[in-house]
Amino acid sequence: MDARFNMFDNELATGFAKRFANAGLVVHRSSLPRSTQELVSLRVSQINGCGWCIDFHVKEAAAAGETAVRLHLVAAWRESTVFTEAEQAALALAEEGTRLADAHHGVSDETWARVREHYDDDGTAALVCLVALVNAANRLAVIVHQRGGSYEPGMFAAAFD
Repeated sequence: MDARFNMFDNELATGFAKRFANAGLVVHRSSLPRSTQELVSLRVSQINGCGWCIDFHVKEAAAAGETAVRLHLVAAWRESTVFTEAEQAALALAEEGTRLADAHHGVSDETWARVREHYDDDGTAALVCLVALVNAANRLAVIVHQRGGSYEPGMFAAAFD
């Protein structure tokens, strides 16, 4: 199936994408470790079934030095030994923050406490903003059927800096 609409070939969509990416730069440049950012982004995208974003985050994480083992185990992070306690807290927040409709209380107090144990105010803010941004990006890509497979690491860097 081809994309329904080319978001990269429309002036309004491109203008929005540039501003959206600039909001993402705030998180990207934060103290939240790049590996944690990519793992969280990947997990959110897996939950939402966004092939474009999964492709993007797997390739960006690999280019930044993330191991194949950790990337393969993100979907089963609870059943894995390769993630730190801080990463596990971030992944739990990513899941609960993405599956809001599945849990009437949203993010649990237990998960929130684990996040606060491992992340300072800036790291926590970065995590919350990242989960919200990736969920929004997933929705944009899924709505127009933007397909995964063609992304090359860094291909948008010049356009959004």
